[in-house]
Amino acid sequence: MTLEPGTTLVVASHNQGKVREIADLLAPFALVIKSAAELGLAEPEETGDSFAANAELKARAAAGASGLVALADDSGLAVDALGGAPGIYSARWAGADRDFATAMARVERELAQRAVTAPRAKFVCALALAEPKGPCAIFEGEVSGQLRFPPKGDKGFGYDPIFIAEHMTQSFGEIDPALKHRISHRAKAFAKLVAALKMP
Repeated sequence: MTLEPGTTLVVASHNQGKVREIADLLAPFALVIKSAAELGLAEPEETGDSFAANAELKARAAAGASGLVALADDSGLAVDALGGAPGIYSARWAGADRDFATAMARVERELAQRAVTAPRAKFVCALALAEPKGPCAIFEGEVSGQLRFPPKGDKGFGYDPIFIAEHMTQSFGEIDPALKHRISHRAKAFAKLVAALKMP
């Protein structure tokens, strides 16, 4: 698949923080970015058992409904001491209102119940790129680090304020977004996507 400058690409998400981050990563390729919310597309139920399965489900739904190439991201936080939770349920831990303060408090509470200090964790991202009536390609990336409480920073979204990547001293919520775009799980998945596709 080749994505020429000016191609309209649907980002299959209603999460504006995620849409904004994906748009920033795609900015060098001069694509026309539309979000699923902008096009009035329904959010499919995420019934997959992995990040990749859920990303593909969302990309195929958006591509089929819009008739355009669609890119979906399924990503989340996997905490070692919680057996990889919240994992694919990362957004659901935030509830219907996407209240990630509540989700981060739950992570802290569950770690405290286990008396875990210096908890290890990783962010995982699976990107799925689907054509309306064609194949779907999957690209995955992850970044490891540790969690710190209380949450700090307001430059990211989701669980960013509690996650500190390896070799860093500040959370993803504190660091400059341009730096996050270079080192994040999403950035690593995007690097694979760009390498695999013919993007000028």
